Formats: sequence, C-alpha cells, structure tokens
Amino acid sequence: MKDEKIIKNKKNEQLDQFRSDDNQNKDLTTNQGLKVSEDGLSLTAGERGPTLLEDFHFREKMTHFDHERIPERVVHARGFGAHGEFQVYNDSMKPFTKAKFLQDPSIKTSVFVRFSTVVGFRGSMDTPRDVRGFATKFYTEEGNFDLVANNMPVFFIQDGIKFPDVIHAIKPEPHNEMPQAASAHDTFWDWVSQNQESAHMVMWLMSDRAIPRSYRMMEGFGVHTFRLINEEGKVHFVKFHWKPVLGTHSLVWDEAQKIGGKDPDFNRRDLWESINMGNYAEFELGVQILEEKDEFAFDFDILDSTKLWPEEDIPVQLIGKMTLNRNVDNVFAETEQVAFHVGNVVPGIDFTNDPLLQTRLFSYTDTQLIRLGGPNFHEIPINRPICPFNNNQRDGYHRQTINIGQVAYRNNALANNSPHSVSEENGGYTHYQEKVEGRKIRARSKSFDDHFSQATLFWNSMSNAEKDHIINAFRFELSKVKNKEIQQRIVDMFSNVDLGLANAFAVTLGAVTPSSGGTGVTKSSPALSQENTPKLAKTRKVAVVVADGFNGKTVKSVVENLLLSGVQAVILSDKLGPIKADDGSVHMSKHTFATDASVVFDGVYIAGGTSASKQFEHDAKMFMKEAFIHYKPIAATDIGEQWFKDQQLPSKLGVILGSEQANIFTDQLVNAIAAHRFWDRLIV
Repeated sequence: MKDEKIIKNKKNEQLDQFRSDDNQNKDLTTNQGLKVSEDGLSLTAGERGPTLLEDFHFREKMTHFDHERIPERVVHARGFGAHGEFQVYNDSMKPFTKAKFLQDPSIKTSVFVRFSTVVGFRGSMDTPRDVRGFATKFYTEEGNFDLVANNMPVFFIQDGIKFPDVIHAIKPEPHNEMPQAASAHDTFWDWVSQNQESAHMVMWLMSDRAIPRSYRMMEGFGVHTFRLINEEGKVHFVKFHWKPVLGTHSLVWDEAQKIGGKDPDFNRRDLWESINMGNYAEFELGVQILEEKDEFAFDFDILDSTKLWPEEDIPVQLIGKMTLNRNVDNVFAETEQVAFHVGNVVPGIDFTNDPLLQTRLFSYTDTQLIRLGGPNFHEIPINRPICPFNNNQRDGYHRQTINIGQVAYRNNALANNSPHSVSEENGGYTHYQEKVEGRKIRARSKSFDDHFSQATLFWNSMSNAEKDHIINAFRFELSKVKNKEIQQRIVDMFSNVDLGLANAFAVTLGAVTPSSGGTGVTKSSPALSQENTPKLAKTRKVAVVVADGFNGKTVKSVVENLLLSGVQAVILSDKLGPIKADDGSVHMSKHTFATDASVVFDGVYIAGGTSASKQFEHDAKMFMKEAFIHYKPIAATDIGEQWFKDQQLPSKLGVILGSEQANIFTDQLVNAIAAHRFWDRLIV
C-alpha cells in the first residue's frame, strides 16, 4: 500500500513545489523582490506632466501584461482540463503488454485530461457541432504516456499530409473569417466533396456525437491502431477506448444553439461544478485486441483511420477505470500549457504504419516548439514526468534545469559515458523490429479504397431518432452553403452511403435527387447507437420551479428524494433568495428565469405557488414547453400541473403529474431523467 500511495500522489506532490498561494497578507513587490510603495499611479514629471521612462515598476508590469498570451492551438484551442487517477482492474493485460501501469491493480497512476473542441478559437462556445478532443496524460513510473483521443473513433483523412487542408477548409473562411467554430459553410463542404474518404467521419459529425451533453458523458477513442508488446516480445494490435460510466448522451441541436448564447461555458462549467460537488467524472478504459495473424482478416484495413473495428466483431475489453477528481488550480499554467504527443509512449506500447499516426508523430513536437517557445516545454510543471529524466540536452528557451559538470555529450570518458543507456531487459525502450521493405513511392494500398461501406454501417446502426437528427444536420449545414454545385456534389456523394439519406436532404436543398446509390451493406453495429448506452439519473440536473406559497411538504419530499437518488435539484424562481412555502418553510433560490433556461437542465419539475404572478406563470409555462419540445422529462404538481394542462400538451411520454405519494412520484421522475429523452414525442 505504501507504493500505491507514492504513485497515486506523486504528480500532485511534484506540482506542490510550483504552486503559489493567493498572495494574501503578503507585501507587494516587483519580480525582482523589491517592495512597491505605489501601484496605482505612474511616475510623472509633476502632477500633469508626462510619464517618465525611468518608472521601472510601470515598465515591468505593463511588459509582462503585454506578453501574457501565447499562441493558441491551431486546433483544439478551446479546452478544459482536470486531474485524476487511473487504476487497472486486474493483471489481465500482462499477456499483451509489459507496460507497468496496465498490469498492477495496486498502482494508481496520476492522470491529467484535457477535453476540447476542434475548430473554434479559444474564446468560442462549448456547444458547436464539432469533434471533441479527449487527451489523457498518464504520469507513469516509466515516463509519460499520452493517449491523444477524440470522441469519434475515425477521422476525416487517411494520410496526415492532408491535415492542413481539412483544417484550413473547416476553419473560418480567410477572406472574412466567418463562420466561427462551424462546419456549415462552402469551403468545408467543397473539401468534403473532393475528398470522399471523409464520408464516414462526416456521418459521425452530423450525428448527435458532435454535440455531447457533458464531457462526463462522452466516449473517447484513440482512433489509431497501436501495438502492444509483452515481456516475451509477442505483439498484438490494439485500439483504445474510453467508456463513460454515466453513458454517452448528447444535446439536441436547437438546445445546443441556445446554450451557446445562454452559457457558452456549458461543458466546462458542468465538469468544474461536478468535480467540486464530488460527482467525479469516471471512464472505463477499454481495449480491442487483435493478433498479428488477423491483420488482413477483415473487409477493411485495420491501419485505416477512417475505419473503426466493429465491437460486435472485436469486443471491447474493459480493463480499468479513470476518475477525474480534482480541478486545476490555474487554467493557463495547466490546461493551456499542457503538451500532448502521440509519440509519448512507454515500454510495451508501440506504433503501427497507420499513415495518419505516422505524420502525427512529427507534427505534435513541431507545434509545441512555436506554441510553448522552444524545446524545453517538457520542463513546464504540468508536462514533467514523475520519474527522473536525464540526458545531454542543454540550453534553449526557458531552460529551468541547472546542469552541473563539464560534459554534455556522448560518447564520453570524462563522465564514464553518463548518462548510461539502458537495456530492454532493464526497462529501456526498444521499437518493435518490423520487417519493412519497398520502393519509395507516393501511393496507398488498395485496401484503403473503400470510403462508403462503414459510413453505411454507421447509418444502419442508428435509431430512427438518430437518423432524423443526421438528416436534419445535413439540411442545416448544406442550407448554409451558397454554392449550388457543392450542394449537388454532396448529395451525389452521400447517395453512395444511403439513397434515402441523400434524397431526404436533397429535397430541402432543391437539388437533383439521385435515382440509385448505396453500398449494399446491411450489417449494423448496435454499439454505435447512443440509444444502447447506459442510462443513469445520477448527477443529472433538474430545475425545481417554485414561487411563494408553494406546497412545502411536497416539494421538500421530492427534493430530498431526488438528492438521495444522486440527482441535483436546483431551486429556480423569479427572484434570488428565500422562497416561502405554504407551511412557513423556506427554500433558497439561486437561479432565476432571467439567468437560466430549460436548456441547461436535464429535466423540469414545476411546483409553482399560490402567490405566483401572471409573469411567473407565463415564464414557467414557457420553461416547461421548451423542455417538452427538447424531449426532456417534465414533472408538475399542484398549480404547476394545471399550468401544464393549460398548454394542451400530451400528458405522457416522460410527463409525470400529481403527487399524492411523493416517493412514487419521485421514483417516476428519476426513471424519466435516466431515460434522457423521449423521442416518440416526434409522432405525438
């Protein structure tokens, strides 16, 4: 247990030496330690004269301010991070890898995770239709391992040489820098139509996966095929997965757009507040493992990053759990300065010839050099490994290590050839000795040529509601495209995925509807549908809408039972502060109709109150109706029940009315919250 404690707390203990307190009760000084007598006035020649150049305090303060920003990431600029720990369940991975952190269930490995959007600038909103980054840094005793993942298992391209092109196409158009954080514009869809390998990824982007409800309810995928190597040198192929314990859930599009205005920090706020409340984000690490002999056993190339491995064919084995349990102390110092790299691996994990992975191995180092100011970004506290690092690298921008001695090279005799290389038997990293031969060419294997079969597989796997959402996403996105030729090319392209899909949005665009198409693929993968994900009420957020004179006994019982079920019950009214019940009891309102909308809650309970004004009644009805059209659970008691009926909305499909037995009422509400949405309201 002693070793477990050391590993578990090692990163936190390391960061402690770099943390600074809040300056409370401290003397104000310059960066040189000189105490400052005045911080609100510049040094001038007389009361109305010019500011003097000799004012070193002003110059230091302003110079630092002028240089506070570093270049934001070209992609994944808007991110939010948290600390935690990872622990394997057992030693089941020992036959596959010698990576120590994947073998010993007594070891808790410190982690740092950064979630992000891809397209938007750092100041954009959290809820656009976009891919989400899910990057994890494991601080293992053998060095840092970075699992740089996305919330989608495939990518737009097969070869990284196209990465600048897809990003340039999806970013704001250069002549007017619009639209921000959006794919609904000409240049992106023009690029898609000219690069049909993107079809599968675009299907994911048009799906609900592109608008996650929470970072805590979002899958993560390593995308690439990696190698696992065990102590005997035997190799297996592997794909990595993160499975959220709360299940995988999403917003609806109208909701996502409104949240962008109501609370552009919606996803980061959810993570921050949840961790602060002790509702830690939990993810299980899963692996899909293939023997080398099965590399060519499928109708797709396992090294193609536009393809996934169907979970029904290659099951995901859950091997451990990650718990994010501590927020950052400083977003810039940690979340903004953290540097991930797919090339950060440990013994037992190696690369494959996936062409997209191979190019990322160059790109990630290169981008940190400009963003973090030089080659010493590994010395920034958040990036430091917890194990010692020793080599003959020297100098450069922002060097923090003070190297002692005269030798900075190998081979050397003056320092006994230190630092010493380490054999594989003693933990030294060695690359898998794959036999490679061939001519230098710019070409790709024919096994990468099929661009549509798995896009059809994805479509076949969706529920009816999910299919409707994909069609509507295409309608929205392509209606924003001004060039009719691009619209038609996209219709023709996606007729190769499914003719019904293409024709459904072609009609909206006024495009020519294709008469033939499809791939002939009838297979589906139920694991791809969010309808088949775990559904839990735990940590969900419900608005409890009350006015003065509400039924104190009922509301008290419902709120207490919701909290016992792990549901956050948030009191909302037309004013902040105490709201008085009919029995004299009081609930404190910390939210109002002016500050919050139904879109930021997972469900609504309307209790009302005998002293509610006409404006309160109007606002409560609008609150309830908006939640209803977003397919969310709705509960109402007392006058709130009448307000619901006044709107002549169907009183079924996730609607709970009346409260003669508050515990039964709450149980029904909790079950409805767990269900997430009631899509059948579409046909009511």
